[in-house]
This record gives sequence, structure tokens and C-alpha cells, in this order.
Amino acid sequence: MTNQLQQLAENARTHAYVPYSTFQVGASLETEDGTLYSGCNIENASYGLTNCAERTAIFKAMSEGHRKIKKLYVTADTKGPVSPCGACRQVIAEFMDQDGEVILANVNGEKRSVTIQQLLPGAFEAGDMDEQK
Repeated sequence: MTNQLQQLAENARTHAYVPYSTFQVGASLETEDGTLYSGCNIENASYGLTNCAERTAIFKAMSEGHRKIKKLYVTADTKGPVSPCGACRQVIAEFMDQDGEVILANVNGEKRSVTIQQLLPGAFEAGDMDEQK
């Protein structure tokens, strides 16, 4: 399955809309039932409206009714394996179990496998809103 995710992410990366940074990122994911989705980063002249590849893939899956990510793969042309930004880490944590696999990669074939718990220890979770102060 990792090979499929790699190919999907690499292909998605070629569709990135990055006229400002020229930094192409691709992501792919496997949902709990085995469905695959991919996404690329999409920039905007108003930088705050830019969407990362990870969130594009996740939002596509969620918009189709999926609520659990089993595995996520992210790739870019970086010196070492690319790592998700803070916003993406929080979104990943919303839809992936703490021990779910996140594969960080680059176009040179370097990979590193981590969990969302390792990427975002102490993530803000839905249950945190229910706690009494």
C-alpha cells in the first residue's frame, strides 16, 4: 500500500498550484476502509488562504464521508523528508488515531515513518472542550 500512496502523492505534487513559492508538495492517504485520496498544495495571492497538500487530501476524504485516516504520505523536493506544518498536524490529529502512520518523504526517495503523536504531542482534541475548568 505504501508504494501506491507514494505514487499518488508524487503525482499529486505535479498538480500543485504554486506560482509564488514554487514549492510543490504532494500528499496521499488511506482511509480506514482502504479508500485512497491525494492532494497538492494550492497557493493564493493572499498567502493566508493557501492550502497545504495534506489538508487538501484530508478535506477531499472528509467531503466524501470518511472520518478516519489510517495512513498519510507526504512528499516534496526537500533536503530530507518533508514535515507537515503546525496547522496540518492539528488537522491530521483530528482524523487519525494517535498511533496512525505518517510517512514523510522527499523526491530523492528518503522516507521517515512517524505517528501523529510524535508529530504533535499534546494535540488539542474534541474532548478537551468538555473538560470543566
